Amino acid sequence: MIMGANIGTTVTNTIVSLGQSLDRKQFKRAFAGATVHDCFNWLCVAIFLPLEALLHPLELMSHAVVAGISDDDQVSNLDFLKVITKPFTKKIISIDKNTIKGIAKYCTAGEYFNGTLCGEARNATMMKSCDDSTTTDVIERCEYIFDQWGLNDTTTGLILLVLSLLMLCTCLTILVKTLQSLLIGRMAQTLKKHINSDLPRPFGWLTGYVFIMVGTGMTILVQSSSVFTSAITPLVGMGVISLDRMYPLTLGSNIGTTATAMLAALAATGDKRSVTIQVAVSHLFFNILGIAVFYPVPFMRKLPIEEPRGSATLSLNTGGLLSRTCC
Repeated sequence: MIMGANIGTTVTNTIVSLGQSLDRKQFKRAFAGATVHDCFNWLCVAIFLPLEALLHPLELMSHAVVAGISDDDQVSNLDFLKVITKPFTKKIISIDKNTIKGIAKYCTAGEYFNGTLCGEARNATMMKSCDDSTTTDVIERCEYIFDQWGLNDTTTGLILLVLSLLMLCTCLTILVKTLQSLLIGRMAQTLKKHINSDLPRPFGWLTGYVFIMVGTGMTILVQSSSVFTSAITPLVGMGVISLDRMYPLTLGSNIGTTATAMLAALAATGDKRSVTIQVAVSHLFFNILGIAVFYPVPFMRKLPIEEPRGSATLSLNTGGLLSRTCC
C-alpha cells in the first residue's frame, strides 16, 4: 500500500502539466517534469516489491528501529495545515472517528475481532449526528452543512468527491496561470540562472544533493509532495527549472512527504502504536533506499530522466487533443 501511495501521489502534477498542453513546447517540458516522479516511483517499486516479498528488508529494518519504542510513550501531533483547514472543513462535514475505529478494531482478524460489534460499526453512519444523546457536544455536531441536509453516507461521499475534484482542478488551473503571469521577463531569467546553476568547484557534484534537501524541507512545510511537485511542474514547462533540476527536487519531496505520516504515527496512542510507527518508518526507508539506488551512480541517475523525455514527445498530440476536448 505504501508503494502504491507513492505512485498515486504523482497523478496530481501530471494533471497540472495538461494545463500547458495548448503550447507544444511548454507541454513537452511540463509533462516530462511531471513524469519524472512517475518513472522514479515505478522503478523503485519494480526493484523493492519483489525484494520485500522475498527477503522483507523494509520490514526488518523498520522493526529494528521501532524495537525500543514503548506503546505508552506519547508525542503531540504537530499538524501545521490542520490549524488553517479544520475550521472550514468542520462547517462542511464532521466524521465520527469512533465508527472508523470500531470497524478497524472489531472487523480485523485478531484478538479484538467481534462479529456483532463489527456489524454494528459497519451499519452505523460515518457522520456525526445531532441525535447522539451520549454526548453534550450537541452544538458542534449540528453545525456542519451535510447534517442539516439529512443525506446518507453514500450520497454525501459522492457529492464531496465531485466538489473536491472540481476544487482541485480549479486551484491547479489558477496555480498555473498565476505562475505564468508572475514569472516572465527578467524575473524568469534571474530565477532560471540561479536555480539551474551548480555550486562552485570543487563542490559542483553536491548540487543535486543540496536540492534534494531543499525539496525535502519544502515538502515538510506544505506537508504534501503533490502540492510541492505541482507547484514546480509549471516552472519546468516555462523553462525556468530544468528537468535535471526537477529530478532532485522530486526525490526530496518523496522524503519530505513521509514527515506527515511520521508525525501522525508518533502521536498515535494504544497498543498498536509501535506498528503504526513501523509503517511510517518503512515508507521513509523505501524512499531513501530508492534514492540510494538511482541517484549516486551516474548511469542509474539518467534512467528516470530519459524515459520522461521520450514520453513527453509521444504525448504531445494526445495531450493537445485532450486539452482541446476538455476546454
